[in-house]
Amino acid sequence: MTDGLVTSIDEAQVLTTTLSMPYTLTTGPAAGSFLFELGNHRILGSRCEVCSRTVVPPSDYCSRCGEAPDEFVQLPETGTVTALTRTDRGVLALIRLDGADADLLHRLDLAKGAVTVGTRVRAVWAATATQSVLDLDCFVLDEDDQPPGTAHPAGEVGLIAQVPHQLELEYQHSYGPHYGRLFDELASSRRILGSLCPTCRNVLVPPREFCDACFVRTGQHVDVSDHGVLQAFSVIHLEFVGQTRTPPYIYAEIVLDGSATRLIHTVAGFDVATAAERLSIGMPVRAVWKDPADCRGTLNDIDYFEPVPSPDQQ
Repeated sequence: MTDGLVTSIDEAQVLTTTLSMPYTLTTGPAAGSFLFELGNHRILGSRCEVCSRTVVPPSDYCSRCGEAPDEFVQLPETGTVTALTRTDRGVLALIRLDGADADLLHRLDLAKGAVTVGTRVRAVWAATATQSVLDLDCFVLDEDDQPPGTAHPAGEVGLIAQVPHQLELEYQHSYGPHYGRLFDELASSRRILGSLCPTCRNVLVPPREFCDACFVRTGQHVDVSDHGVLQAFSVIHLEFVGQTRTPPYIYAEIVLDGSATRLIHTVAGFDVATAAERLSIGMPVRAVWKDPADCRGTLNDIDYFEPVPSPDQQ
C-alpha cells in the first residue's frame, strides 16, 4: 500500500465508519408515565379489568383483549426471579413483581448476594434521576424476607411525552473492486475511472459491475475527464441530519466528458447568491482538486466543480 490509500488487487477495500442519527421518540401515555414515575421511585403497571390482569411496564392497550386499561397501579418494589441470563454487560432477569401478572425485564446485581430462579429480590434506585428506565438501577437479593406486597391505584401521575435518543451504528462497508479502484485512483493519481459497457459502449461513473441499461457485466475500467457539463443544480439552504457541508451550497448533477451517467457533486468558487445568474443547464464545468496531501480516496478529493469561463472571459 502507498500511504494507506492505494490497495493491491488482493487487499480488502473496506470503509469502517459510524452512522450517527439523532431522533426523538414519542413515548405515549403508558410508557411516558412509567418513565416519569421511575424518577419518583414508583413502579407503574396497568390494570385491565376485562382480563383481570396487571402488567408492567404499563400498556396503552391490553395485549389480550385490546381494551384500554382502566387505571395505572403502583406495584411493590419486591418480586420473584422467574428467569435469568448472563451477558457481557451483566445479568438480566425476568422478575414477577408482587401483584403483577407479567414479568419485568431488568438487570440483577449479583454482588449483593446469590440470586437464582425463585429468589426474592427488591429494587435499588439510581442516585440521580435521568428520565430513563435506569432510574430503576437494578434488583438485588431481598434479605428482609417480607411477605409479598400488593398493587394499589397510582393516583395522579406525571408524563414524559418525548425522549431524545442518539443512534450509533458502527459498520464496515466493502467497496468492492469497482468503487475500490475508483477511490484508489482519485487519491493517488487524480484519475476518475468509469466502467465500459461492452454492449452499448456507455461509460458509467462511478464504475459498477453491471450496465444500468443493458444489464450485462461491464468489461473494463476507462479514464474519463475531470471536465463535464452541468445537467442539474439546486441551491441548498436547509440544514438536515447527515449533511456534510454547511448551507448554503449548490448541489449539482454533472455528466463528465467521456461518460454517460450523472455524477453527484457540488458547484462552487463564487458567491452562492449569484447562482441563478452564473449557472445554466448545459454549461461546461471542471473539477477543482484538493491538495494531494489532503486526498483520502473519496469523491471529496474533488473539492468542488467550477464553471469554465468562455474564451472571451479568459
